[in-house]
Amino acid sequence: MPSGHRGIRLRRIPAAFGAVLSAVALTGLAAAPTGASAPPRHQGRTLHVAYLSFAVQNSYDAPMLRAARQEAKKANVDLTVFDAENSPTKQYAELQDAITSHKYQGIIVQPIFGTGLLGLVRQAIAAHIAVANMDQELGPDLATDKPQVKGLAVNVVFVPTEIGTKLGQLVVKACSKYNPCNVGYMYDIKASALDEALHGAFMKVVSSHTNVKIVTEGQSYFTPSDGLTAAQNMLTAHPNLTLIVGSDQGIEGAQQAVAAAGKTGKVILVGYGASAAALKGIRSGAWYGDVAQLPASEGRLAVEYLAESIRTGKHFGGIDPVAELPHGGIVTKADVGEFHAEWPG
Repeated sequence: MPSGHRGIRLRRIPAAFGAVLSAVALTGLAAAPTGASAPPRHQGRTLHVAYLSFAVQNSYDAPMLRAARQEAKKANVDLTVFDAENSPTKQYAELQDAITSHKYQGIIVQPIFGTGLLGLVRQAIAAHIAVANMDQELGPDLATDKPQVKGLAVNVVFVPTEIGTKLGQLVVKACSKYNPCNVGYMYDIKASALDEALHGAFMKVVSSHTNVKIVTEGQSYFTPSDGLTAAQNMLTAHPNLTLIVGSDQGIEGAQQAVAAAGKTGKVILVGYGASAAALKGIRSGAWYGDVAQLPASEGRLAVEYLAESIRTGKHFGGIDPVAELPHGGIVTKADVGEFHAEWPG
């Protein structure tokens, strides 16, 4: 674990625009910025809230749920968890069930396929059920944290295009001494809207740097095992590979592949997520850098603001957990001590 951490400052997004991105762990929560106050923790009657998880067993999602449960206990919220197990179809059915059961005053959604849930979310809001969106975008715009559904109680998300932009900046910096800098780009799920947005923003940054060459691609499916296979294929096809970039789970696998090939320190690794594995890798020098996300903070904030919305009728707009992290949430060996991981990797 790093020696210290910075508190998170929350930013309430105005009606015009919101942005910024995404897994470091910070246990503290700083005061909101001038002009915006965090909601008080009103206890009152017990609230019944449905929590629709992307996948409970996922190493990124599990800390999010744990923090949500801790906050629910403080806020006098009875949280019922639905596990979609990475299935959009199952999640759609679970949301339908949560609405038609008439058991819940509130619903928290962590969308797998955000646009596919829009109709049901509108139905829930029309039925006077408060809805909080968390982590993934609920709507077609992957470049904002502004709510994309009228009447949404709160929108606590990371912004995929911001991750892609910061990954690009980090890769350009890591490649500055290499010409060419031969890069292996590791998608998570190439066909997903999330990956399309992230990759598009990444390419906008690196395409203007002629020394940076994307020479190979792979997919990790958010798992170290698939990341290992993808990185092995990259290294076999391109022995002169300079750098591999992808999500933390993918880069964990890439680290194993690089070590097995005897190329630790010779192939640069860049990730996103700021998991415990990433921060450990950065401290040791095995990883060059990472871009931060805060899954536990998202879970806590979604419960906190939704409970307040149910009790007061207020809507809180976009909440950006990483807006004022040090150095824009870009982690390198120079500043890794300022971050603390919220998930293992």
